[in-house]
Amino acid sequence: MFKHILVPTDGSELSRRAAAAAIEEARATGARLTALHAMPPATPLVFGDLLPTAYMPPDEHERLANKAADIYLGDIKVLAEAAGVECHTVKRISDFPAEAIVETAKKHHCDLIWMASHGRRGIAAVLLGSETQKVLAHGGVPVLVFR
Repeated sequence: MFKHILVPTDGSELSRRAAAAAIEEARATGARLTALHAMPPATPLVFGDLLPTAYMPPDEHERLANKAADIYLGDIKVLAEAAGVECHTVKRISDFPAEAIVETAKKHHCDLIWMASHGRRGIAAVLLGSETQKVLAHGGVPVLVFR
């Protein structure tokens, strides 16, 4: 039986449903959770002296990313506490969410990664890639894909 479940979230409705299912599994089996949100770093594209119209200073980007992460992770923590499940939250800054997921699973000694998959197909899958596929390939622990 799994004892420590990593639940990555991107804040989407599908991620919330996956987290709720992971919490139920943890409650039923006595496992604990670590909830993770990987935040994108501030990477403004600056060309010489020209700033893009959507430029956001790095400190403002960090503030907004942390605010969103606190909401996403807070929702999971509240659900876990209501179910009597121990839940730790982690925020990571990373350009590569799959890498952050795998590293967090190793660092926190998680024995299962429980994650949502948006199920992109065709050109969207090629262009956007699949974080779930990357975690499946490099996770090092079992991965449960929730759809």
